[in-house]
Amino acid sequence: MSTSEPAPPGGIDYVAVEESAPFTELKRRHRSFVLPLSIAFLAWYFAYVLLSSFAGEFMATPVWGHINVGLLLGLGQFVTTFAITMAYVSYANRRMDPLSKEIREDLEKQEVGA
Repeated sequence: MSTSEPAPPGGIDYVAVEESAPFTELKRRHRSFVLPLSIAFLAWYFAYVLLSSFAGEFMATPVWGHINVGLLLGLGQFVTTFAITMAYVSYANRRMDPLSKEIREDLEKQEVGA
């Protein structure tokens, strides 16, 4: 079905929904959060991998007892992952969920009215 064809009888035109302003805004909000954070995390991750491969002496620098820079940066990867997850959940709850709820409710009304 092309975008110029009407929805099937009793059906919802999901292509029109996807092209609607609210859905476009939802996608924009999602991308504006996920893309920069993904790039930043991947840069941080690859920096860690490259440091562990090519800067062994630096990574082996003792910080406290048997704790070295490499161990702290490795644990930092886990901390960063949890922090990003919590930030995304918070962002989604505040900025994406209300809009997705509005879109879902509109679709449910269309379905009932069909």
